[in-house]
Amino acid sequence: MKKALTIVGARPQFVKLSPVARAFEVRFAHVIVHTGQHYDDAMSKVFFEGLSLPRPDYQLGVGSGTHAVQTASMMTGLERILLKEKPDIVVVYGDTNSTLAGALVAAKLNIPVAHIEAGLRSFNRDMPEEINRIIADRVSHFLFCPTETAMDNLSREGMKDAAHLVGDVMLDALLLHQPLIERHSSVLNRVGVQRGGFYVATVHRVSNTDDVQSLTAILEALDALDASVIFPLHPRTRNIMAVHKMDPGRWKNIRFVEPVGYLDMLVLQSGAKKVLTDSGGIQKESYCLGTPCITLRTETEWVETLQNGWNKLVGVDKKAIVDAAMMPPPNVLRKKEYGDGHASDMIADILMNRLS
Repeated sequence: MKKALTIVGARPQFVKLSPVARAFEVRFAHVIVHTGQHYDDAMSKVFFEGLSLPRPDYQLGVGSGTHAVQTASMMTGLERILLKEKPDIVVVYGDTNSTLAGALVAAKLNIPVAHIEAGLRSFNRDMPEEINRIIADRVSHFLFCPTETAMDNLSREGMKDAAHLVGDVMLDALLLHQPLIERHSSVLNRVGVQRGGFYVATVHRVSNTDDVQSLTAILEALDALDASVIFPLHPRTRNIMAVHKMDPGRWKNIRFVEPVGYLDMLVLQSGAKKVLTDSGGIQKESYCLGTPCITLRTETEWVETLQNGWNKLVGVDKKAIVDAAMMPPPNVLRKKEYGDGHASDMIADILMNRLS
């Protein structure tokens, strides 16, 4: 049996791993490495438990740091593990520093790399994620694309031969867990809201958190909305607010809560009037759940979500955020853009056939 080694480190990657691990368990000897990029229990342990993920075989525990420090620490630890395990394929996900570190180390050791969620482009190289995904694509042998747009991007960049259109593994995860969310999540009761009577917001990107003016504008806009805003507070955002003495009690309409698990977040997204976020994955989940999204950025790698008004790009302009929130929801059906829920099986089958 061939050996696949998966590298994860951040919340979205734990979600993506969930259906992939199930697909791999009958096809590969599967080794899981957690870099520790997200080390807070609220951003890591709660997701492994909530998604019933296999316990990682290795925990690097790199923690926070500058991009260079964090990525270098990951690479050093990953090199030791890859030399020991000698996998037939290294699998990386998305666009984090864990993705970049894993792809680079494997490529330097001449181990084939599979990049899940390949081909995405925001065309904004000021975003660290854009650099990570471009480099990961360049060194990967297998590029698993969630959408036709991603395939087109890779074709234009001369990587068409390595690209495979498989659909989105986050849709796989959503469909896998959707029957459980209402049964196992009491989050609406816990935060004291009713379905359709609140907004949900998440903010974590450096461009929005480290710029105090941008973060303040976002919070003032949320405070001006016509219903309560449930705001699971990312550790980075919480720390920035503490450093700048931004008292959460200043914004009366915003209910700041601790980060929530995957099932709870799906319930919040599906029950909200609208979702306001700077997260790529949450844009896509909201689209699939049928909840309008307002993206606190000026570009998105998930361009399909913009069709028919299901997602709107507003940046950090207070008036634009409030105006978008007050618009009626779209009355046009969403197109099925992210596959049929079997992307993970397709990925596993392609790798098994090509590596045999």
